[in-house]
Amino acid sequence: MTTVGHAVLDLTAPRKARLLSGRDFDVARAFTEHGSLLLGIAANALGDRHAAEDCVQETLVRAWRARESFNPSRGSERTWLVAITRHVIIDTVRARARRPVDVRAALPEPPPEPGVDERVADRLTLVAGLAQLSPEHRQVVVEVQVRGLSYDELAQRTGVGVGTLRRRMYYALRALRATVSEEADHDDA
Repeated sequence: MTTVGHAVLDLTAPRKARLLSGRDFDVARAFTEHGSLLLGIAANALGDRHAAEDCVQETLVRAWRARESFNPSRGSERTWLVAITRHVIIDTVRARARRPVDVRAALPEPPPEPGVDERVADRLTLVAGLAQLSPEHRQVVVEVQVRGLSYDELAQRTGVGVGTLRRRMYYALRALRATVSEEADHDDA
């Protein structure tokens, strides 16, 4: 125990020796002497300068907290700080692994909204395709696909069986696909 004024300090022998020799850990001096090395190590390991700067800061905080454990006979201050930096980097990598991944970044960009010209052209193609259908086939497509009626509702309105309406829809859509495909091939040529 050492008495300074009226205060009693309980100093361990290594700490007391460092205090008496002027070798106590000085964060500002350590940063000036070793900061660029620590930053380089962290930046190379993490690939992110901002995270590397945070690692250097955390290294110096941990070094300050553990300054009692520094023993110059076991290694230099530089070696001690590099070891602490290594542990901080490992902790940072582990913390990154625990964070949820932003899946939006992995998703492909949605296709752009079609322009007015494209929508008009698509509607004209659809109208032309509907015009080529028989009135019965056109009625099924318009009532079910456009107006949203069910086959049962359409069957009650028209008196035509549901099975017949479904067959008409099948052949109408098949004809529309062929018409749209022909228009697309014609436009590409």
